[in-house]
Amino acid sequence: MQTFYKLLRIALMTLPLLAMQQAKPTRIVFFGDSITQAGVGPKGYITQMKELLQARGQSDQYELMGAGIGGNKVYDLYLRMDEDVLAKNPDVVVVYVGINDVWHKRTHGTGTDPDKYVKFYEAIIKKLQANNIRVVLCTPSVIGEKTDYSNEQDGDLNRYAGFIRDLATKHNLTLIDLRKDFQEYLVKNNPENKESGVLTTDRVHLTESGNKFLAERMINALVKK
Repeated sequence: MQTFYKLLRIALMTLPLLAMQQAKPTRIVFFGDSITQAGVGPKGYITQMKELLQARGQSDQYELMGAGIGGNKVYDLYLRMDEDVLAKNPDVVVVYVGINDVWHKRTHGTGTDPDKYVKFYEAIIKKLQANNIRVVLCTPSVIGEKTDYSNEQDGDLNRYAGFIRDLATKHNLTLIDLRKDFQEYLVKNNPENKESGVLTTDRVHLTESGNKFLAERMINALVKK
Protein backbone atom coordinates (compact mmCIF):
# COMPACT_ATOMS: atom_id res chain seq x y z
CA MET A 1 0.00 0.00 0.00
CA GLN A 2 2.86 2.33 0.84
CA THR A 3 4.35 1.64 -2.56
CA PHE A 4 1.06 2.61 -4.20
CA TYR A 5 0.89 5.95 -2.39
CA LYS A 6 4.53 6.63 -3.17
CA LEU A 7 3.92 6.05 -6.87
CA LEU A 8 0.80 8.22 -6.73
CA ARG A 9 2.77 11.09 -5.18
CA ILE A 10 5.42 10.78 -7.88
CA ALA A 11 2.74 10.81 -10.56
CA LEU A 12 1.09 13.90 -9.08
CA MET A 13 4.43 15.67 -8.99
CA THR A 14 5.36 14.61 -12.53
CA LEU A 15 2.12 15.50 -14.33
CA PRO A 16 2.45 19.29 -13.89
CA LEU A 17 6.03 19.11 -15.18
CA LEU A 18 4.89 17.18 -18.23
CA ALA A 19 2.12 19.70 -18.80
CA MET A 20 4.66 22.52 -18.65
CA GLN A 21 6.88 20.75 -21.18
CA GLN A 22 3.97 20.15 -23.55
CA ALA A 23 2.92 23.80 -23.26
CA LYS A 24 6.30 25.06 -24.51
CA PRO A 25 5.63 26.96 -27.75
CA THR A 26 7.43 26.15 -30.97
CA ARG A 27 10.07 28.84 -31.46
CA ILE A 28 10.44 29.94 -35.09
CA VAL A 29 13.22 32.30 -36.16
CA PHE A 30 12.96 34.09 -39.52
CA PHE A 31 16.47 34.56 -40.88
CA GLY A 32 17.00 37.03 -43.69
CA ASP A 33 17.57 40.55 -45.00
CA SER A 34 15.70 43.88 -44.91
CA ILE A 35 12.36 42.26 -45.79
CA THR A 36 12.62 40.20 -42.61
CA GLN A 37 14.04 43.13 -40.64
CA ALA A 38 10.90 45.08 -41.58
CA GLY A 39 8.85 41.98 -40.85
CA VAL A 40 8.80 42.76 -37.12
CA GLY A 41 7.44 46.28 -37.72
CA PRO A 42 3.80 47.27 -37.04
CA LYS A 43 2.61 46.01 -40.47
CA GLY A 44 5.43 43.55 -41.15
CA TYR A 45 4.82 39.93 -42.11
CA ILE A 46 6.02 38.50 -38.79
CA THR A 47 3.75 40.87 -36.87
CA GLN A 48 0.84 39.95 -39.14
CA MET A 49 1.59 36.25 -38.61
CA LYS A 50 1.29 36.81 -34.86
CA GLU A 51 -2.08 38.48 -35.43
CA LEU A 52 -3.25 35.56 -37.59
CA LEU A 53 -2.20 33.10 -34.89
CA GLN A 54 -4.07 35.11 -32.27
CA ALA A 55 -7.21 35.12 -34.45
CA ARG A 56 -6.94 31.33 -34.73
CA GLY A 57 -6.46 30.90 -30.98
CA GLN A 58 -2.97 29.50 -31.55
CA SER A 59 -0.79 32.33 -30.26
CA ASP A 60 0.33 30.28 -27.25
CA GLN A 61 1.59 27.47 -29.50
CA TYR A 62 4.18 29.45 -31.46
CA GLU A 63 6.86 32.02 -30.65
CA LEU A 64 7.94 34.03 -33.69
CA MET A 65 11.25 35.91 -33.79
CA GLY A 66 12.91 37.98 -36.49
CA ALA A 67 16.62 37.87 -37.37
CA GLY A 68 16.79 40.10 -40.43
CA ILE A 69 19.39 42.73 -41.33
CA GLY A 70 19.11 45.05 -44.30
CA GLY A 71 21.49 44.47 -47.18
CA ASN A 72 22.40 40.95 -46.11
CA LYS A 73 23.42 38.30 -48.60
CA VAL A 74 23.79 34.59 -47.99
CA TYR A 75 27.34 34.80 -46.65
CA ASP A 76 26.29 37.50 -44.16
CA LEU A 77 23.72 35.09 -42.77
CA TYR A 78 26.31 32.36 -42.45
CA LEU A 79 28.74 34.64 -40.59
CA ARG A 80 26.18 35.84 -38.02
CA MET A 81 24.26 32.61 -37.57
CA ASP A 82 25.72 31.66 -34.17
CA GLU A 83 24.92 34.95 -32.47
CA ASP A 84 21.66 35.86 -34.19
CA VAL A 85 20.01 32.46 -34.62
CA LEU A 86 21.59 29.57 -32.71
CA ALA A 87 21.78 31.66 -29.52
CA LYS A 88 17.96 31.91 -29.61
CA ASN A 89 17.61 28.10 -29.41
CA PRO A 90 14.99 27.86 -32.15
CA ASP A 91 12.97 24.79 -33.05
CA VAL A 92 12.49 26.01 -36.62
CA VAL A 93 14.48 28.42 -38.79
CA VAL A 94 13.01 29.93 -41.94
CA VAL A 95 15.82 30.98 -44.31
CA TYR A 96 14.74 33.75 -46.67
CA VAL A 97 17.71 35.22 -48.53
CA GLY A 98 18.71 35.73 -52.14
CA ILE A 99 17.25 38.99 -53.38
CA ASN A 100 20.35 41.04 -52.50
CA ASP A 101 22.60 38.31 -53.90
CA VAL A 102 20.97 39.03 -57.27
CA TRP A 103 19.79 42.66 -56.95
CA HIS A 104 23.14 44.06 -55.83
CA LYS A 105 24.81 42.85 -59.01
CA ARG A 106 22.91 45.66 -60.73
CA THR A 107 22.63 48.31 -58.00
CA HIS A 108 26.01 48.00 -56.26
CA GLY A 109 28.19 46.11 -58.72
CA THR A 110 28.36 43.29 -56.18
CA GLY A 111 26.22 40.24 -55.51
CA THR A 112 27.00 36.57 -55.04
CA ASP A 113 28.25 34.23 -57.73
CA PRO A 114 26.07 31.12 -58.20
CA ASP A 115 28.65 28.62 -56.91
CA LYS A 116 29.33 30.66 -53.78
CA TYR A 117 25.61 31.20 -53.22
CA VAL A 118 24.92 27.46 -53.21
CA LYS A 119 28.00 26.73 -51.09
CA PHE A 120 27.12 29.21 -48.33
CA TYR A 121 23.42 28.33 -48.44
CA GLU A 122 24.17 24.64 -48.02
CA ALA A 123 26.59 25.41 -45.18
CA ILE A 124 23.76 27.24 -43.38
CA ILE A 125 21.45 24.25 -43.84
CA LYS A 126 24.00 21.76 -42.53
CA LYS A 127 24.88 23.84 -39.48
CA LEU A 128 21.23 24.29 -38.53
CA GLN A 129 20.54 20.59 -38.99
CA ALA A 130 23.60 19.72 -36.87
CA ASN A 131 21.86 21.61 -34.07
CA ASN A 132 18.65 19.56 -34.51
CA ILE A 133 16.75 22.51 -35.97
CA ARG A 134 14.04 22.09 -38.58
CA VAL A 135 15.01 24.14 -41.65
CA VAL A 136 12.50 25.76 -44.00
CA LEU A 137 13.66 27.38 -47.24
CA CYS A 138 12.12 30.29 -49.17
CA THR A 139 12.78 31.22 -52.77
CA PRO A 140 13.36 34.97 -53.40
CA SER A 141 10.17 36.73 -54.47
CA VAL A 142 10.59 39.61 -56.95
CA ILE A 143 12.88 42.34 -58.20
CA GLY A 144 10.20 44.15 -60.13
CA GLU A 145 6.52 43.26 -60.47
CA LYS A 146 6.07 43.30 -64.25
CA THR A 147 4.38 40.18 -65.52
CA ASP A 148 5.65 40.15 -69.11
CA TYR A 149 9.11 38.85 -68.15
CA SER A 150 10.65 42.27 -68.73
CA ASN A 151 11.99 42.87 -65.21
CA GLU A 152 15.70 43.29 -65.77
CA GLN A 153 16.82 40.58 -63.33
CA ASP A 154 14.05 38.00 -63.81
CA GLY A 155 16.41 35.51 -65.41
CA ASP A 156 18.96 35.60 -62.59
CA LEU A 157 16.25 35.56 -59.94
CA ASN A 158 14.64 32.49 -61.51
CA ARG A 159 18.02 30.79 -61.58
CA TYR A 160 18.72 31.45 -57.90
CA ALA A 161 15.21 30.34 -56.98
CA GLY A 162 16.01 27.11 -58.82
CA PHE A 163 19.09 26.61 -56.65
CA ILE A 164 16.94 26.81 -53.53
CA ARG A 165 14.37 24.39 -54.92
CA ASP A 166 17.20 21.94 -55.64
CA LEU A 167 18.60 22.32 -52.10
CA ALA A 168 15.15 21.73 -50.59
CA THR A 169 14.81 18.54 -52.62
CA LYS A 170 18.36 17.38 -51.86
CA HIS A 171 17.96 17.85 -48.10
CA ASN A 172 14.25 16.91 -47.93
CA LEU A 173 13.25 20.30 -46.53
CA THR A 174 10.00 22.25 -46.52
CA LEU A 175 9.98 24.81 -49.34
CA ILE A 176 7.97 28.02 -49.42
CA ASP A 177 8.16 28.90 -53.10
CA LEU A 178 7.63 32.66 -52.90
CA ARG A 179 9.00 33.20 -56.39
CA LYS A 180 6.20 31.08 -57.80
CA ASP A 181 3.56 32.47 -55.43
CA PHE A 182 4.38 36.11 -56.14
CA GLN A 183 4.47 35.57 -59.91
CA GLU A 184 1.10 33.82 -59.92
CA TYR A 185 -0.46 36.56 -57.77
CA LEU A 186 0.90 39.35 -59.96
CA VAL A 187 -0.33 37.74 -63.18
CA LYS A 188 -3.84 37.93 -61.73
CA ASN A 189 -3.58 41.25 -59.91
CA ASN A 190 -1.25 43.46 -61.98
CA PRO A 191 -3.15 43.94 -65.26
CA GLU A 192 -1.37 47.25 -65.92
CA ASN A 193 2.04 45.52 -65.79
CA LYS A 194 3.33 48.00 -63.19
CA GLU A 195 6.90 47.54 -61.98
CA SER A 196 5.88 48.23 -58.34
CA GLY A 197 2.94 49.25 -56.19
CA VAL A 198 1.04 45.97 -56.02
CA LEU A 199 2.96 43.94 -53.45
CA THR A 200 6.10 46.10 -53.27
CA THR A 201 6.91 49.76 -52.72
CA ASP A 202 10.10 49.81 -54.81
CA ARG A 203 10.07 46.51 -56.76
CA VAL A 204 11.54 44.63 -53.76
CA HIS A 205 10.39 45.81 -50.32
CA LEU A 206 6.86 44.97 -49.34
CA THR A 207 3.75 47.07 -48.97
CA GLU A 208 1.30 46.27 -46.19
CA SER A 209 -0.56 44.08 -48.68
CA GLY A 210 2.69 42.41 -49.65
CA ASN A 211 3.47 41.67 -46.03
CA LYS A 212 -0.03 40.25 -45.59
CA PHE A 213 0.42 38.03 -48.64
CA LEU A 214 3.78 36.82 -47.31
CA ALA A 215 2.37 36.23 -43.82
CA GLU A 216 -0.38 34.03 -45.26
CA ARG A 217 2.12 31.97 -47.29
CA MET A 218 4.30 31.49 -44.21
CA ILE A 219 1.38 30.54 -41.96
CA ASN A 220 0.09 27.96 -44.43
CA ALA A 221 3.49 26.27 -44.59
CA LEU A 222 4.49 26.44 -40.94
CA VAL A 223 1.40 26.22 -38.77
CA LYS A 224 -0.87 23.24 -38.22
CA LYS A 225 -4.54 24.04 -38.64
